[in-house]
Amino acid sequence: MLTASQILDLVKGGEGYNVDFKRSVPSKVRELFEEVAGFANAAGGYVLIGVSDDNKIIGAEIDNNKRSAIQDTIGEISPALHCVFYPMDVDGKKIWVVDVPSGKDKPYIAGGVIYVREGANCQKLRTAEEIRAFFAECSKIFYDAIPCKWFGIDEDIDSHNFRSFLEKSHLSEDLPIRQLFDNLELTTDDGRVKNAAALFFGKEPERKFAHAVVRCLRFKGFDKVHIIDDKTFGGPLYQQYLNTLSWIESKLEVEYIIEGTGPRKEIWEIPLDVFKESVMNAICHRDLYEEGATVMVEVYDDRVEISNPGGLLPIVAENFGEKSMSRNPLIFGLFTRMQLVEKVGSGIPRMRRLMKEAGLPEPEFDNKGFFTVTFMKRTKSLRTTDDKLNDRLNDRINSREKQVLLILSKTPGLRTNELSTMIEVCVPTLSRTLKNLISLGLIEYRGAKKTEDII
Repeated sequence: MLTASQILDLVKGGEGYNVDFKRSVPSKVRELFEEVAGFANAAGGYVLIGVSDDNKIIGAEIDNNKRSAIQDTIGEISPALHCVFYPMDVDGKKIWVVDVPSGKDKPYIAGGVIYVREGANCQKLRTAEEIRAFFAECSKIFYDAIPCKWFGIDEDIDSHNFRSFLEKSHLSEDLPIRQLFDNLELTTDDGRVKNAAALFFGKEPERKFAHAVVRCLRFKGFDKVHIIDDKTFGGPLYQQYLNTLSWIESKLEVEYIIEGTGPRKEIWEIPLDVFKESVMNAICHRDLYEEGATVMVEVYDDRVEISNPGGLLPIVAENFGEKSMSRNPLIFGLFTRMQLVEKVGSGIPRMRRLMKEAGLPEPEFDNKGFFTVTFMKRTKSLRTTDDKLNDRLNDRINSREKQVLLILSKTPGLRTNELSTMIEVCVPTLSRTLKNLISLGLIEYRGAKKTEDII
């Protein structure tokens, strides 16, 4: 049984892969067994009744009739699943806990439907064939849930990245790291840290997971013959995500339309938001068991291709664009907490919509070995302004560089680390941006370079 202190820690950590909050018993009590079955088909978890979605303890009263209804509906799960259901006084308010184990006889079926926990949500799988194919593909062992022998919480955590996670997840810094890892299911029963923690929070996870990186290539022309730029991004997964987006943006061209006295309209070769979706999908869903393969981003004169190893799980391929299932649910759950994944299963439709709204062909998807998405670029015929300065800048700087110029024009004298925090990129990425702006004569260092004062 959980103690009052442990419940408080879970509430501070918010909803996620192993915790679900309910203000009160749902009017349709059967909704509870969806959450219970989802936890049982994953790593187990807790349903806390009497906690609001904004992480506040409000308490709940459950009479005998509702208690019996809850126990009866859990009893309908097949095969039989033993859960513990009990009240606990927390800060003078009664919280009801449904303690769900990770089932040993997966899959568990609730009302003829199979549910699997995905991030902070439950995904519905409707047939036994689908769920068997899913667990067969994953061998019932997720790579990100394997114990990591080398990772030490005190010495191997990237503190800057960890603080970014807490801030974007709206989690308290007062919670001890080990307790937070326990709450997030990032540790095993015997206290060992799982691969997900090492990949997401480690200083240099590529030292041990050499394949868990993103390689970015810019080719000249339309084929793989001449490489112009070749960058590999390691580090914590969130930094890989930011660095990859920054690199892609630096390789795309942007043009402007000025209509009357209104603001300029940016027209990118490809809408930048599609890369937020596709890069996130690649990092979350890549098959980490394929140790010789990495996520690839390839930019050509006419297109951008993003590939991740492993192809699609059978259940996802059968319901492409409608259903999502991650090979790395712990990693997916961490990105979900940072609000970088809006809604499970919505990424493919959103990419299609963004390309359509931009007047571009829908993305092309290929599932042969790797899962590859291809975005075709816009033809270069949209420039309509005669502003010579804008023309010069359009040809020479990208959006990130424009953002830096705008900030420095308003606040000269910033240091590199201050500017890095303001635009949410790592210092090495920002340094490349500043170097280009300096070479173009648009900014300069003032004083000794070691002080990193810029204007």
